[in-house]
Amino acid sequence: MSGQRTAASDPYFPANGDPRYRVHRYELALEYRPGPNRLAGTARLSAIAGRAPLAEFHLNLADFRIGRVLVNGRAPHFTHRGGKLRVRPAKPLAAGAAFTVEVHWAGNPKPVRSPWGGIGWEELTDGALVASQPVGAPSWYPCNDRPADKASYQISVNTPSAYTVVAGGRLLTRTTKASTTTWVYEQSAPTSSYLVGLAIGAYQTVLLGDPGLGGVPQTAHVPAHLLPRFSRDFARQPAMMRLFEDLFGPYPFGEYAVVVVDEELDVPVEAQGLSLFGANHVDGARGSERLVAHELAHQWFGNSVSIADWRHIWLNEGFAKYAEWLWSEHSGGRTAHALALGAHRLLSSQPQDLTPADPGRKLMFDDRLYQRGGLAVHAVRCALGDGAFFRMLRDWAAAHRNGVVTTAGFIGHVARYAAEPVDDLFATWLYDPALPPLPSPPLRPPPVPARPGYPPANGEPARRGRDSV
Repeated sequence: MSGQRTAASDPYFPANGDPRYRVHRYELALEYRPGPNRLAGTARLSAIAGRAPLAEFHLNLADFRIGRVLVNGRAPHFTHRGGKLRVRPAKPLAAGAAFTVEVHWAGNPKPVRSPWGGIGWEELTDGALVASQPVGAPSWYPCNDRPADKASYQISVNTPSAYTVVAGGRLLTRTTKASTTTWVYEQSAPTSSYLVGLAIGAYQTVLLGDPGLGGVPQTAHVPAHLLPRFSRDFARQPAMMRLFEDLFGPYPFGEYAVVVVDEELDVPVEAQGLSLFGANHVDGARGSERLVAHELAHQWFGNSVSIADWRHIWLNEGFAKYAEWLWSEHSGGRTAHALALGAHRLLSSQPQDLTPADPGRKLMFDDRLYQRGGLAVHAVRCALGDGAFFRMLRDWAAAHRNGVVTTAGFIGHVARYAAEPVDDLFATWLYDPALPPLPSPPLRPPPVPARPGYPPANGEPARRGRDSV
């Protein structure tokens, strides 16, 4: 399933994305000055036309000044209105043809408007943050903004040397000239446009876990005054990583980073290979540890295994919610079943007007979708039993690594591991707004391969990283 793509516009955001072509690589070269909040950039997109000749196409890009646009090195006709850059090549592109698009733009980036307020590029007191879910990517670069159109990225950012630049992926180079530094990151794994994360600020870089023990490289970028609290709050993240690799399969990317910004955020936000937290999520008492688990789990469910369109968002959030419960179960907290009972009691007292498999744009981030999604995963576990359930989960993550999926595809996948038909199970848990009874009895925690000293009783200390590449 790797590389599977849909050919229709997203029903929740039909103005975002263009299904007539797909992008397989973005190369972004940016210059950012935090004081005036000034962004100038050049984007080079390598793309492939769809099954029909392409006389025109569009990119999503917010209100910037466009300096130049090229298609295969030639100037096309273009217009830029209402967040759409409409491009008409000098000559129509043949069906299936590879082509390149180059866009030069500049201006003062700001969040794009959405039903949930402004999202995307956010100017901070000292720096900037990008959190684009679901349609904020055009706030800072031109893109085919649909979750199913996944591409590799190289991102170069030039900014004053006092600032650290963090993006998802591997840091290739960091070059300082005079008073500015250019940071170049490579994300080779196919990435949805909304999952391209970026943070610019004054951060201290630390390593999580012991890099000498191997495993996934994990770094954190944290304001210096928050480091003591952070060291406790994120100390068990390496143990989470090992647990999730045991339960879900190998971590799907080359590295994982977290950023804590020196401002409050309503919720943490996942990006590919990167998660973004606010200062309010660091209290020194592990008060937000479930969110640490939630964002890490998204690297498997949502980032590597991506949804074909936003109707299927429960596949992202239901699995991340259930990962919170699995971490609690394995770290000495409440069991997944006990947490499911609590979620079920809460939902039973709330309106029954949400359909998890197609919640609609208005309710796609409703907390009930997260809870109902977690309960649906728990119901599947109860139906399959632990052995078949965790085999199913690992195989799902492996079969669709770097691909896109749908709810119907997941139902068909689960059916192959079930001793009995699962249609009624999913009909009640995903397609009926009424909350069904919670299955019983409670389940035992799944067996995890023994590791010396795992999980650590008090976590592992954060270690200060090198200050240069």
